[in-house]
Formats: sequence, C-alpha cells, structure tokens
Amino acid sequence: MCGVCGFASSQFDKAGLDRMVDTMIHRGPDDRGVAYFGSAGLGFRRLSILDLRGGHQPMSGEDQQIVSVTNGEIYNYRQLRDALEAQGHLFRSDSDAEVVPHLYEQGGIDHVVRQLRGMFAVAIWDRRTNTMHLIRDHFGIKPLYYTVGSEGLFFASDIRSLLASGRVEPAVNANALWHYLTFQYVPDPQTMFAGVWKLPPDHYLSWHDHHVELTRYWAMSYDPDPHFTLPELAEAIHHTLKDSVARHMMSDVPRGAYLSSGIDSSAVVAFLRQHQELDTFSIGFGTNHGEIDELDFARETSQILGTRHHEVVVGAEEYQDLLPQIIVSQEDPVADPSAPALYFLAREARRHVTVVLSGEGADELFAGYPIYAEPSALRLFDYIPRGLRRALGQAAQILPPQMKGRGFLIRGSQRLEERYLGNAKIFSEAEKAELLPWLNAQKPDPYWTVTAPYYQKTENLDPVSRMQMVDGHTWLPGDILMKADKMSMAHSLELRVPFLDVEVFQLAARIPAAFKVGQGTTKLALRKAMARELPPAVQHRPKLGFPIPIRHWLKNQLRDFSNDMLSSANLPQFNRRAVQSLLNAAPGTVFNQDRKVWTLLVFSLWHQQFMGSQAVNLGREGVANGHGATPT
Repeated sequence: MCGVCGFASSQFDKAGLDRMVDTMIHRGPDDRGVAYFGSAGLGFRRLSILDLRGGHQPMSGEDQQIVSVTNGEIYNYRQLRDALEAQGHLFRSDSDAEVVPHLYEQGGIDHVVRQLRGMFAVAIWDRRTNTMHLIRDHFGIKPLYYTVGSEGLFFASDIRSLLASGRVEPAVNANALWHYLTFQYVPDPQTMFAGVWKLPPDHYLSWHDHHVELTRYWAMSYDPDPHFTLPELAEAIHHTLKDSVARHMMSDVPRGAYLSSGIDSSAVVAFLRQHQELDTFSIGFGTNHGEIDELDFARETSQILGTRHHEVVVGAEEYQDLLPQIIVSQEDPVADPSAPALYFLAREARRHVTVVLSGEGADELFAGYPIYAEPSALRLFDYIPRGLRRALGQAAQILPPQMKGRGFLIRGSQRLEERYLGNAKIFSEAEKAELLPWLNAQKPDPYWTVTAPYYQKTENLDPVSRMQMVDGHTWLPGDILMKADKMSMAHSLELRVPFLDVEVFQLAARIPAAFKVGQGTTKLALRKAMARELPPAVQHRPKLGFPIPIRHWLKNQLRDFSNDMLSSANLPQFNRRAVQSLLNAAPGTVFNQDRKVWTLLVFSLWHQQFMGSQAVNLGREGVANGHGATPT
C-alpha cells in the first residue's frame, strides 16, 4: 500500500510534483520516486510489502514509453507475469506493480482493467500519445482523487496532496454538504472540496489534450440463482473465500488481522490460522454505558482459534484529544463514530505488523446488516391499500419520537426507495432546510438522486438485493472503505479485505434471497459455509459493529467540547437557532439526536482544520459542483 500522484499539464513543474509526493509520506515512509516528463509527471510514496529491495516506482515497460505508478496489491500478478513473460516481456523486479506497464503494452488500457484482480489505484502515462489513464479498483478499496481545470489534470491518493499542488483552492462543495447531512459521508463521485472528485470504483479515466473521458469497466450487479441449494452454496463460499484469503496473504512483511465479535473477521482469522501463527487486534471503550463491549467475545474467539491477541481500550478523553488529527487523516468528513476507533486499532496493530486483513465487505455481499431483515418484517403492509398506508404514516409522524411503534408505522407506509438510503439517514430534507436555509434556497440535489439510479436498475430484484445494490455503490465506498483506508494509512499500515474480491462477489451475487436473511439470522449462507471452521457460538453470533458509547460521551465527557465546536463561531453559516434547538432538546424528543450532533461536530472539526476561520466558502460553482466527468 502506497500513495500515488501526478499531473498532465504544461504549466506545472517538478518542484510542485515533489510537494505533492512528500505530503503523502504517511502512505509510504519507505521510499519515494518521481518521473517528470515536462508536460506530465508521476509521483510515488512506498510502503514496502513485496520485493523489499526492488519494487521502486514509477515503473516502465521495455522501451520506457509506458510509465505507471500503482497503489495497492495485484493478487493475481504471478499468473499475469508468467503469461507476459511467455509473450516476451522482460521484468526487472518481483513487484506486483510491474505487470501494469507490460499489460498496457500488450493490449492497452482495456486489457489492463480486464486482467487485474486486487485492490488498486493506478496511473499510466503513455508517452507515445501523451495520454494519462487513471484506474480505480472494482469496489473502491483504494481512493483516487482528481481535479481538472484549464491548466490540466492533477490527481493523488490523498486530497492533501492535491492541496499541496496549489491547483485546488479550499472551498466547500455545497452539494456535497447537503448530501453529507443525510448520509454522514460524501457519496461518490463528489468530495467536500469544491472541484475535487473521487474517481468512482470500477472506472478508469483517460485524459488527452484537455479532454477527459470516464469509462466504466465493470459493474456490481446481483443476479440471484433460485436453483442453488444451501449446502451447495456453503461449499462454494467456503472454497472461494478460503482461496481469496490465501491470495491476500502475499507479502514479505509480518501480517495480522482485526478481530471483532462477528463472523466476518472470525472467518478471515480462521482461514489465516491454517497457514501461520497470527497476531489479532481488537478494541474496546472501557466502561459499559448501555453498549455491548466486543472485547470479551473477540478474546473468546482468539482463544478458540489460537492467536496472539492484542487489545486496545480507548476512553473519552483520548478520543476527544485525537479527534482533530483523525479528522485531518480522514480528509473528507465521515461522521461514522467507528472511524476514530479504527484509527486507534490501526495504531496498535502497526506496533506489531505491517499488513492486516479485515472483514469489510461481508455485510454488503452476504446481507449482514440487521436492516436487511426489515422487508420481511414490513411485508404485512403490502396487504394494506396504498392510500391507507400513507395515512397511517402521516398519523405516526405526529406521535412522540420515543413512542414504541412510531418508526414501524412510518417506515411501513413508505416504499423501499423512500425509506432505505443506506445504513445511515441523519437529517431529513426538512431538517436540512432549517439548518441551512440559504443553501436550501439554491435547490441542491435531493438525497434520492444518489440512490435512485441503483433502484432503477434493480426493479425486478427482491428487496434485499436492491438494498445490497444501494449499499455496494454508496455506503461501502463512501463510508466503510474510506474510513478503513484513511485510518490505516494514517499509521502506514496496509489493510486488506478478502471479502471484496471479484470472484467472491460473483458467487455472492447469485445467492437467493432466502439464503441471505432467513432462519432467524442474517448472512445465512456465509454462516453455513463457516460451520466447519467455527464453533456455533461464533458462527451464529449477531453483528455488533464497533459499539462506541458516543451517546453517553456526548451527554457527559464530550458535552462541553461538542457545544463549543457547534457554536456560531465554528458553524458560521448554519442556522444558530436550529443548531441550539438540537443541542438543547430534551431526551427522546429528537430522533437520532446523538448522531445528528455527531454529524455536525465532525463537519465543524473538518471545516476548522481545512478551511480555517473562513466561512463556508462555496467555491465559484456553488451547488452546480455536483457532477464530474460523464461515464461512457
């Protein structure tokens, strides 16, 4: 895992490229490299994982006309290398990244993207045609940002690298702010920085002569196969996941794994232990304030699987003290309270290993979130006439937020497309209008514009598959993978996710709905697949996530801190009365009050760190900032 950056512009110099590279030293403290061609340049920071003495980047093909930098890991590189050598290509190292320029020489950009299996962000400069290509992996495991202007194209693994180029003026993307208040993160392809874009997962970008073209090379889609039996599925999942974990082990440095209470990380650890002695890492938060601490469960699993287990316990004071630095490491604000937890977990893991494997992606692929059981629970509303359903929902809206059954009636009255936006829905459109009346007047894109394309593509699928489709394109890259990458890279730790493998997904996409959520549990097929590796107590344990006592902390240890950060001085363009009303609301009178406060707190910290004392500067395009290059 490393950092890449570069440009295609006749109005930039090597000194600017050096600034971009050195800003990313946390992504790669072991080596740096630059290739400067006058009208283009590539930069690289290396965290040495494979071929420790070789592997210097940028890399090139035989005639030096194709030059590339690669962040991530190509897990099928040995097979690719064997095939390329058989075709006459010569290699100078044993680095997985060296297959990229040779693949391009063999068949161009489309050949490259069809061959790679792994997690990657790649830049290729074709000196023959003066064309720059950027590639992001299938799921968005590795980030890649870019900006395009009259001076050309600039790109990097980190937004701070783009800021160091001097070609990005810090300003808030108003459309992104509007969406952030709904989703708790900024959905692709936008960022909170006006004019800075994320290259979407499963896309490549081509720049030539100031023209940008965005192409989708793969598509995440679900196609449940009703002919599968549960035993057949279990056997296929066991084989495919075991193979993926083995592929994700490739490294010349120590490996470990995160271990929580659930089946996802337990499955990864179980397969890893078949190959090696293993260090595992878990996190807890000291005292119990109504949240279930995962440490006891993780410790039990570690003992069963025989790992060297390490625990870190974080309290409110340390959490608060490091929060500003954590927000800087996030770059784009992510108001997921578990993101800081990953920061502390990565810090502990880096003291022992350089690579960790983790269970991200299993919930999206195998239907692990408890909310995926909701369509079954709400099925009775299908028998109620549409008009009456709406009336029930409207009547429920006037009930007190804490009244039992209120949410059930409201959600049952709504269509799936209305009620499910992903795993977080923080502020409603009406609440956002009250918080930011000046922005509401500019008519920013409503929240449903983010999820509607995925619902439109899945009209013939079952509700759970449709929800997975939404999460796979929004929540997974925008929240889960973003915090995983940023929090691990803050400590120069490579994080790998064996569930997010193309072959694992292709199998998971065929699971019938009955084997996703059924028999009183989620991830039914995955649990059956792991029956031979894990005892029932672990196999059937419900998902907890990182149970952070954020509600208790915001009411107690973090109260003064959050109130100060949400003052008018730190949120100058927010409606002060609406913010104060939220802070002063009596317990139980505002739905999701703690998450709403946390979402504003994270934005306030982000704005303080990246925008300084200036107000919410919208940038020249205001809400029109919403869309990057159009996919072909």
